[in-house]
Amino acid sequence: MKKTLLMVALMLGFLVSANAQYSNDAVKLGQKAPELAYPNPAGKVLKLSEINKGRYILLDCWASWCGPCRASNPGLVKIYQEASKRKFKGAPKGFTVVSFSLDQDGNKWKEAIAKDNLTWEYHMSDLKGWQSIVSQSYGIQYIPQAFLIDPNGNIIGKYGRAEEAAADIMKYAE
Repeated sequence: MKKTLLMVALMLGFLVSANAQYSNDAVKLGQKAPELAYPNPAGKVLKLSEINKGRYILLDCWASWCGPCRASNPGLVKIYQEASKRKFKGAPKGFTVVSFSLDQDGNKWKEAIAKDNLTWEYHMSDLKGWQSIVSQSYGIQYIPQAFLIDPNGNIIGKYGRAEEAAADIMKYAE
């Protein structure tokens, strides 16, 4: 029992330490969000810049095979349910979530969307996993990771998990 607790403590310490040492410098607060134009689960190409017009977006980067991503999805669903019903300053279309998946298996990606009740309409992936250009353009070295984008397309928040964005999102709600 003591060995198990020690191993768990060491693993948690390692994860916290690794997370604390990583700093995503590929994107900076205030810069334009790099464009995304990728297929949704039905094959229709969605463009971040078109979705973004007139709304705040929480861009959530995740994958169906990622345990921490799946564990944080209930919190993301809660944020979406609360924020998507609100009015936002300077954003006539309000708020939504855009999910970009680092999956490689389309069926597992679709199954995870359904199973985790990710009910927003904006899901996209190129199904290239870590080889996706999005990993480079957004500096993603681990997932989950999330970015808050204002109605002008500027990144105004960077987060290790989407739940960390809740307070910032509500700052812009009326």
